[in-house]
Amino acid sequence: MKKHKICIVGGGLTGLISALVLSEKGLDIDLIVENTSSKNKDLRVTAISEKNLKFLKSTIKNINLKLFYSVKKINLFFEENNQIKNFLNFDEKKNLMFFFENRLIKEYLNKLLKKTKVRVQKKTIKSIDLAENKVSNNLSSQSYDLIVLCLGLNSPIYQKITGNREIKKNYNEHSITCYVKHEIKDIGAQQFFLKEGPLAILPYNKNKFSVVWSIEDKYFIKNQTIILNNLKTKLSNLLNTNKISLGKIQSYPLRMSLKKSYYKKNTIILGDGLHAVHPLAGQGFNLILRDIEKLYELISFNLKLGLSIKDSSIPRDFSDSRKPENLLMGLGIDTTRKFFRSNKYLDPIKENILKNFSKSKLLKKITKRVANLGFN
Repeated sequence: MKKHKICIVGGGLTGLISALVLSEKGLDIDLIVENTSSKNKDLRVTAISEKNLKFLKSTIKNINLKLFYSVKKINLFFEENNQIKNFLNFDEKKNLMFFFENRLIKEYLNKLLKKTKVRVQKKTIKSIDLAENKVSNNLSSQSYDLIVLCLGLNSPIYQKITGNREIKKNYNEHSITCYVKHEIKDIGAQQFFLKEGPLAILPYNKNKFSVVWSIEDKYFIKNQTIILNNLKTKLSNLLNTNKISLGKIQSYPLRMSLKKSYYKKNTIILGDGLHAVHPLAGQGFNLILRDIEKLYELISFNLKLGLSIKDSSIPRDFSDSRKPENLLMGLGIDTTRKFFRSNKYLDPIKENILKNFSKSKLLKKITKRVANLGFN
């Protein structure tokens, strides 16, 4: 029986999870990661829906669920005339969302990979031959039935697949994030739409949360030396407490990128390379997991029927299935960002719109369902 050979390129969360999930199907997998080491730890905290966590639990053996912190309360606020107003809240008996520390999950996934037959290779990719399905480095080249690229947002390799076919926008914003220790009981997840930009509170521990504040570049540059103090003052006012301590700040430039081409021949793009969206809705990683789940389903279907993975309809079916939701979600998040930005025409009626939204049980139900399941 032929062993289907797959190459996954990229050692981030997308690459690690893809390798672990697909290894469950008995595929011959090479995971190629950059032969570099960074002293800067990833301090981000990421949101994952209940549905996506169930997918990981069902496909990755021995996954440690203790690394995922559950939240049953979510509150949304907006700022108007220097007042903070709560316009939407969810307080449930069951889990609404989970949060995890990126660095801990990456460490754990790498440990799990060592227990599989996935070959992890630390190499720098020189080129990818789409016609011959070959991945080359400075020493050798190897042919594969399927190549999966998980190289982040800015890899030049994507140009061979996508060209310039994408919807993109430079937000001219930076997202700043850090860990925060606190003594607030049952803080829950919170999203504040402030005049400086959206600020999210993502609890990942009983007494710790991550704050993500998206601010304009000009504000970031002007206040860079005092941004930590500004953030602490902002949080103290929002949470009505001074009993908080902030850790080291990391910052990331923000832009939107929604690819229109997902594959070429036997090479598929996954992860931020397909869709980078604004972090205000916490849906970026959930879109990635739904992509991985669809690829898993398509490969499983071919294997069940005894069909080849090479030169199959998998790349096309993956694109046809996932592109509509990814585009719709990405543009929807961008529209949400525009709605909450200061606008002299929209601001006078914004409060009434949000009041009506919060009163509608149907809209709340739809919002909760989309956050968990996407548009499926």
